[in-house]
Amino acid sequence: MKDHVRSQWHGALLVCGKCSKKLDGGFGAKRRSSLARALRAEPGLGKGRKATIGVVETRCLGICPKGAVTLVDTREPDRWRLVTPGTDVSALADRLLNGERELP
Repeated sequence: MKDHVRSQWHGALLVCGKCSKKLDGGFGAKRRSSLARALRAEPGLGKGRKATIGVVETRCLGICPKGAVTLVDTREPDRWRLVTPGTDVSALADRLLNGERELP
């Protein structure tokens, strides 16, 4: 049996599931999708092994901001982001894929 499996991930985005559940959507074209689902739909992001950056929905991360979702980029673990509903997910994905530190 193999002891490892290859992946093309260069990092992972950890999205707080509790924050997403509290907002009940707020992202995507019709603002009905969760942040994790909207990010997975963007090119280069996903949950499969062939994605450039993986998107993983976690349990509570402990920040619990009002009206936002906590997002952790594992390539920058010292900087946790708070993403508000209505944020342009494609612009967010571009910035995350390009490694830009500031979000729109």
